[in-house]
Amino acid sequence: MLTFPWIPSMRVDRRSLLKLAAAAAVPGAWTARPQARALARDPFALGVASAPSARGIVLWTRIVPDLAEEIARLSHPDLDRYLTARREELQRPAPLYDVRWEVAQDEAFTQVVRRGTARAVPELAHSVHVELGDLRPARWYWYRFLLGDAVSPPGRTRTPEAPDAARAPLRFALASCQHYEHGHFGAYAHMRADDPEVVLFVGDYIYEGGPNTRRFRPHPFPSARTLFDYRLRHALYRCDPDLQKMHAHCPWLVTWDDHEVSNDYARDTGEDPHVDGHARRLAAYQAYYEHLPLPVATLIERFSHVRLYRTQHAGALASFIVLDDRQYRDRQPCQPDGRGGSTVVDDAACPQRRDPKRTLLGREQLMWLGQQLAQSKARWNFIVQQTLFSPLNREHGGARYWTDGWDGYPAERERVLAALDAARPRNPVFLGGDVHANWVCDVKRDFDDPHAPAIAAEFCGTSITSASGWDAARTARVAADNPHVRYADSERRGYLLGDVEKKRLHARLRVVDDVRKAEPAIATLAEFEVADGRGGVRRA
Repeated sequence: MLTFPWIPSMRVDRRSLLKLAAAAAVPGAWTARPQARALARDPFALGVASAPSARGIVLWTRIVPDLAEEIARLSHPDLDRYLTARREELQRPAPLYDVRWEVAQDEAFTQVVRRGTARAVPELAHSVHVELGDLRPARWYWYRFLLGDAVSPPGRTRTPEAPDAARAPLRFALASCQHYEHGHFGAYAHMRADDPEVVLFVGDYIYEGGPNTRRFRPHPFPSARTLFDYRLRHALYRCDPDLQKMHAHCPWLVTWDDHEVSNDYARDTGEDPHVDGHARRLAAYQAYYEHLPLPVATLIERFSHVRLYRTQHAGALASFIVLDDRQYRDRQPCQPDGRGGSTVVDDAACPQRRDPKRTLLGREQLMWLGQQLAQSKARWNFIVQQTLFSPLNREHGGARYWTDGWDGYPAERERVLAALDAARPRNPVFLGGDVHANWVCDVKRDFDDPHAPAIAAEFCGTSITSASGWDAARTARVAADNPHVRYADSERRGYLLGDVEKKRLHARLRVVDDVRKAEPAIATLAEFEVADGRGGVRRA
């Protein structure tokens, strides 16, 4: 049996929780009943969202009749009062909500094609996940939720094509690392104007740390440890209007990195072994599910395992192979005494880094990746993962590597390269984030040979707001020492916009002038192309 820390009197076994999530995701699983009264506040204050799935689409919202308004009013002196009141409130029996939903062919909802009711239960923070698999493929729909006489803002979503369907072109956006305290999420307003069909978000959706009054947009909340804390942190981020509008604009395909749980964590261990652990990870995983449009099939063994790695097809044009490099990894090598997490090590002084037994993806996911690459019939194969895949030696004339990324697991990178070499999928492209900088690379079978041909391309995108620790001079120096790097910039924040055509991939690095502005200006920093059948990257 599992005890919910935010409702001490409630005990729910793992099987029952999974059944609740599965039942709530089935269209029409509940009989609608009128609400006892009209809600005084907006129950949809955290917005709406959608995602493609293997069988169709997932629609999401979360019922929060008062939470968002209270968060918006909070200041530091109010925190203790607020947290005490919320925890006392959560001791009392929580209501169930029967939330109506509609899917239409038009934004005005004059042509509703599906409607139903989903139950929002307190065990899952009154989140709603509606899974639909019987809509027409490859078309735009609009959706909304209704509770009492409250109506959510409309969302727009697109159903996926069949794997063998002919289509082109496709536009996607790549984003990561949105630190609330580092700036406004104004980049999303420009992303919305660029009108992608799907957003690929590759990690650090929230940051779990405590407040820092020296930051630009400080919040008052302590470092997240419990389910209550993680729910509050997600709600804070989802109150951002630009993030909400981008979620409503098109479906998102998401994976996580470390800050959704704790910095640099590996399985159940993070930087501080005294506060990291299994219970913290379960709480973080549950809150992640509750706040994002994930299908219930991602839940395995309650929240001790959430399967995020999956493949999403965009007809015969592209496949997005989404990885999880955080949940199954071994701890970083050569950790300093007294703490976990990453460091930068000298290659000769850290033989553990090259241990062939060490894994980043885990055996099962690595085998699955090899199968996906071997079976793919797509023209473009995007490997969507968290961080910079290509090696990055950080010392001129030496060999120093950061251990939290693929450089901490070079044997695993070699296994992925071997799988690529064996499968020979058409046009493989690595997409990543995490490092708060734009890195554009040629991926080689042998990175030690500067004359080796490129077998894939890589675009590791910058952050939405999270600051980089590198200045331009250091970035240029490191890039020059790694000949497979075609371009690097660490000073600007933004996102990548990719246009996938049959004969080429056109990528634009879109950057804002200042994340401290609520309405920043946008520019294209650089443009690149990958030609069909060519492997490497060239400047457009």
